[in-house]
Amino acid sequence: MAQALDIATWDLECEFNNTDHRTELNGMDRLIVRRGQPFSIKLKLRYGEYQAGLSSLTCIAETGPSPSDQYGTRAVFDVDAGSDNPSAWSATVTSPPGNVVALSICPAADAPIGRWTLTLAGSCRIDFILLFNPWCSGDSVYMDNEEYLKEYVLSQDGIIYRGTLEQILPFPWNFGQFEYGILDVCLKILDTNPKYLRNPGKDCSGRRNPIYVSRVLSAMVNCNGDAGVVLGRWPALDKMSSDNPYEGGESPMSWKGCVDILLNWDSSSCSPVRYGQCWVFAAVACSVSRALGIPCRVVTNYISAHDTNRNLLIEYFYDENGRNHGRDMIWTFHCWVENWMTRPDLKPEYDGWQVVDPTPQEKSEGVYCCGPVSVKAVKEGELATKYDAPFVFAEVNADKVDYIRQADGSNKKMTSFTGVGQKISTKSVGNDRREDITHLYKYPEGSEEERETFRKADHLNKLLHRQESQGLKLAIEVATEKRKGCDFDVIAVASNSTTSEKKCRLLFSSMAVSYTGVVKDNCGFKDLLNVELPPGGERRVPLRLNYSKYCDALTEDNLIRLAALLVDHSTKETIFTLRDIVLDNPEIKVRILGEPKQNRKLAAEITVQNPLPEPLSNCCFSIEGANLTGGKTIKERLESTVEPGEDAKVKIYFKPNHSGLRKLVVDFNSSKLCHVKGYKNVIIGK
Repeated sequence: MAQALDIATWDLECEFNNTDHRTELNGMDRLIVRRGQPFSIKLKLRYGEYQAGLSSLTCIAETGPSPSDQYGTRAVFDVDAGSDNPSAWSATVTSPPGNVVALSICPAADAPIGRWTLTLAGSCRIDFILLFNPWCSGDSVYMDNEEYLKEYVLSQDGIIYRGTLEQILPFPWNFGQFEYGILDVCLKILDTNPKYLRNPGKDCSGRRNPIYVSRVLSAMVNCNGDAGVVLGRWPALDKMSSDNPYEGGESPMSWKGCVDILLNWDSSSCSPVRYGQCWVFAAVACSVSRALGIPCRVVTNYISAHDTNRNLLIEYFYDENGRNHGRDMIWTFHCWVENWMTRPDLKPEYDGWQVVDPTPQEKSEGVYCCGPVSVKAVKEGELATKYDAPFVFAEVNADKVDYIRQADGSNKKMTSFTGVGQKISTKSVGNDRREDITHLYKYPEGSEEERETFRKADHLNKLLHRQESQGLKLAIEVATEKRKGCDFDVIAVASNSTTSEKKCRLLFSSMAVSYTGVVKDNCGFKDLLNVELPPGGERRVPLRLNYSKYCDALTEDNLIRLAALLVDHSTKETIFTLRDIVLDNPEIKVRILGEPKQNRKLAAEITVQNPLPEPLSNCCFSIEGANLTGGKTIKERLESTVEPGEDAKVKIYFKPNHSGLRKLVVDFNSSKLCHVKGYKNVIIGK
């Protein structure tokens, strides 16, 4: 009969194991490993020695409040029992006979992620955290590209894209998924979700599946209907007063990273953090996904549709000032995330990137969540695939039809030129350049593949609605320099390609607008009743935008919507065009003083020039960066005002705690110039 071992002490070898499992940035004080990959522990016996065939050692691995074999949250296995099944736990002795036993334990490649307890010989209890393993070929999040893994799992910072279709703006972000305490918060998010509260055993079992986990995170990142992390607020959409729309919280523009957001949610007994908008929701989802081991990236879609009635048709009803009175919406941009995984519930070709959208827009199965839905399925128009394919398909493919509201109350269809779903963007792998991934979501316009996709999606009306005016054209040109604080011209260009003279009415307006498309105050307007266009000729109509007029109208998005309307007096044909422009903030200059080394104090000298024709007060610089600022935001306020043309300058000290390439993210805020972003890549030596 085999002799049971009597274990006196044990060594979890956290430094070796965590480094081997690429979790060392979480710290070395506890065991954090990935499934499907062995980790080692050393056992010191109280007496006797381990001998193969003569000694026995039973292991019991358990997770969740009620571990069970049925749910796969409990596994019992013997040392050296031998198993080639990647879905089974195993343990092997790797040391020669003696009173110190080196044990190699391999968790199942499909084991639920979370907190586990491993009991050896009935007395030795080992606590550890188990994560997804995209380096393991047996894991459903396996990604066979080391550079991609560095970017989509290990990178703690990145770029999120905002701005407009014509002027895409990089927005630096600190994901900070390995900062102290963040992994515990991510696990707490899973333990706070309503599915866990209803049935903990079933929920913990579901954590073996990245599809399930991604769907839970999509719901829990927003707080609609649960104790989720972030409360959304869109003052323009909610028709709130502009005096202090973010009272009781922070403007979504103020956030530079996810660490403060996640730690604030945790420290406030799971009260939602106020406030977020789409890029904040997406960034938090990215941080949590990467922390748990799911490859993830933030994606921005420009001219993004919100189809409220799921008919793939976005109808806008404009008045002469360019204000929409319909319910459907098109956002200047919208952010979501893509998570990488296999989809055994779908066809094999739908493995890979999956859209997960945590911004609370529409309910899915009674919950404010969206996805995961295969990017490939969206491209192919397979709208029956799980989850929420019709909504995501509409975001990038919906047909926009514009109407002008006549004086008598009737609506007249207009010829317009707005294409939904353009320049879909994400940060490139290994550098800060933008990668255009539109081709992953859509076939080229006019191609046979596009026609087949629309046929499958019952969206042939989009092909039928494609039209252009046969004779009149209308476009908007914008000055190269659109710096906030200056006056500049925008130009409506009306042209006539027919052989007869045209007499038209031209309306040209400019209005402050939020990125969600809600129009605010007027910034300038022209109404020309008699515009004569000779055959083959054009008319250029300038509109001056003065800072004195737009300064108080702008939202934090710095967006102005230009709308031009051309009406042919003889045929009553109406042509309409829109263009959103974003005003340029000044550049933030960052200079690192001192030799960047681990655990050595550094200074960042930060400078920004006041471009406005009025002084800035209440000026504040703030910085943060993964492994640079200790998981905290460091602030420095200026006591004096900054006059027009003058520099605001500070020196902020910080101490990096890890070597490698890091991103220092900077924010400048003041009374009139709000949340200007900048960053500096810093290589920290050992």
